[in-house]
Amino acid sequence: MIIASSMMGIESDPFVKLFTVAIQLGAILSVVVLYWKRFFQSFDFYLKIGVAFIPSVIAGLFFKEYIDALLERVDVVGYTLLLGGVFFLFMDKIFEDENADQTVTFPKAFKIGLFQVIAMVPGVSRSAATIIGGLSQKLTRKNAAEFSFFLAVPTMFAATVLSIYNFYTDGFTLSSGEINILIIGNIAAFIVAMVAIKSFITFLTKHGFSVFGYYRIAVGLTILVLYYFGSDLAIL
Repeated sequence: MIIASSMMGIESDPFVKLFTVAIQLGAILSVVVLYWKRFFQSFDFYLKIGVAFIPSVIAGLFFKEYIDALLERVDVVGYTLLLGGVFFLFMDKIFEDENADQTVTFPKAFKIGLFQVIAMVPGVSRSAATIIGGLSQKLTRKNAAEFSFFLAVPTMFAATVLSIYNFYTDGFTLSSGEINILIIGNIAAFIVAMVAIKSFITFLTKHGFSVFGYYRIAVGLTILVLYYFGSDLAIL
């Protein structure tokens, strides 16, 4: 979204920052629809999600201003995409499924939550960071991906509420037009995510991460070249 807004000439302002965060809630709500039975599984399920959520709460409170500043840096997105892509090329060898299991314990949940903190840096995929966290705790690809999506629900809800709260406490108000933009953005994100989540987990289980690595490297290099050679991406 940072890249797309830059290419379309949309300069960063308080509403654009709010929009960038808030419409991700629409995408994540598709998880609730797709996996609604899992959300009625047990109280233990919610406790583990809560434990994994704690590191992001702490980091968000202490590093908010630094994170907001990074949201304006397209070059940061390029570098993180590039470096993350290189890592993705070796992920399948680093995290082999041979000794993987399907059990998410409380210590594992907390450690996965620590990986989510890394995703506060623009260009670091939240889902990728938490999936890597799950794989590092010996989960299967499928279970790591699903837990990543479950964890996104409270994370993005809290991030959206906090962004709206900060937007108003900073003295800004949402116009009727901006509210409509947020609604349309969330609906679009919800529909696309409904299709993407299921296909992503199926693809990930069968083919691994390498293709995502090549994609991230290509996009990251493109962004950096355009950024440093006078493209409109440099407006940020």
